[in-house]
Amino acid sequence: MESKLKSLNNNKIYNMLSTFNNEIYLVGGGIRDILLGKAPENIHDFDIIVTDENAKTFAEKFAQKYNVSALIPLDVENNIYRIVMEDKINYIDVTNPINNSLNDDISRRDLTINSVVYNIRTFEILDLYNGISDIKNKIIRGISEENFTDDPLRIIRAFRFASVLGFDIEEKTKSYINKHKDKILMPAVERRNCEILKLFGGKYADSVIETMDNMGIIDIIFPIMLDVKKVPPNTHHHLDLFHHSLSTVKFIQEIYETSSNEVKSHLEAIDFGGDTRLAHLKLAGFLHDIGKFSTWTIEDSGRHRFIRHDEIGADIAKGILKEQKFSKKQIEYISFIIRNHIYPSAVVSAPNISDKIYMRYVRKAGDNSIDLITVAKADRLSARGEAVTDDMVKENISNLNKLQNFYLKVKPTLVPLPKLLDGGQIMKIKNIKPSKELGMIISALTEAQQEGLVNTYAEAVEFVKNFK
Repeated sequence: MESKLKSLNNNKIYNMLSTFNNEIYLVGGGIRDILLGKAPENIHDFDIIVTDENAKTFAEKFAQKYNVSALIPLDVENNIYRIVMEDKINYIDVTNPINNSLNDDISRRDLTINSVVYNIRTFEILDLYNGISDIKNKIIRGISEENFTDDPLRIIRAFRFASVLGFDIEEKTKSYINKHKDKILMPAVERRNCEILKLFGGKYADSVIETMDNMGIIDIIFPIMLDVKKVPPNTHHHLDLFHHSLSTVKFIQEIYETSSNEVKSHLEAIDFGGDTRLAHLKLAGFLHDIGKFSTWTIEDSGRHRFIRHDEIGADIAKGILKEQKFSKKQIEYISFIIRNHIYPSAVVSAPNISDKIYMRYVRKAGDNSIDLITVAKADRLSARGEAVTDDMVKENISNLNKLQNFYLKVKPTLVPLPKLLDGGQIMKIKNIKPSKELGMIISALTEAQQEGLVNTYAEAVEFVKNFK
């Protein structure tokens, strides 16, 4: 496995660093990924420790020698600086060792798999905590209990790496986590969100989340799940609501893996921050039914009903995500998916399906057309109660595939809908001031355009005049 490090010569960051005579050590994720077999040209970020020069001085020296986009002080107190390369894809995090001791620095890291150090000048490997062995054996192992208490974010990081790599967390590390899980909300919420999204982006997110739940951690991070767990299986759902939500996450991943390259590329896009659409979509899938508990009724026939749970759930999610300081774009996307997760199946269940009905869906869902269809498929595959037959599932999935194929076919020809009236014009027509009513009219007019009911300025004016 160590021989894989020789392939670092194929990485341009490594080659740039090799032109300096400093004592430079690669550490962390870049080395771990190389040892796991990742192609060096696909590694775009490296953590380095410089032992013979101030980190800031070295970073400035590097920036002078090579064209860089930015030099960012990440943590001045601990002397950590980020060099962002000109392409804004590759970057290097530079620091000095804690206590001016390489060994001390390594001992303070989170996991053994991230503790392997490589001297780029002498090619010496320093593996104080058997990280290479743990990488080979696919084990997540904490270096020490103290490191989890120093920074409790490492609890979530352990699960994040389990989700992304498919490794097992060893029992002693689980005992550290169990002992200190009450500290999990102590790190800054922005740092938690980053790790949680990376966790959801992992291939093994559903099984890792179940492990976290068995350890009592999910209810700490997502208290709303305490209510979700109260909803039992019913004739349409063979699983209780919490495990239905987990299953939805699982099927979103499976659908992604078996999709066309075009669909995969869409879901791999980074449109809402530092993580993929897929990561955000799986988080939305996990939360898609959080409105069910508050809308839950049982009819005399015994049928469970959850009327408007999609709308209520979207509103609940907005509140949770806003409190957790997710970005506006992230909140809009996740709440949109939750609010509309039933919509694709409703479209394909119409009695007389036509291109016009399909186009109405495409206009409303827009860039999220594939995302909504994916979550609708996963939702359907995760609900297999006694009232749901195999034929019903097959037909629904087949029809959703047809809807997706229609979207992919017309996507190149789509142009944005024209803005027929602005807010000022609407206020004049209705003789109103900025208000909730104005917002309702604008939303209704947009929806009427999407449905093809309003296509011209005159039709828009008439629609607004008659709006009640």
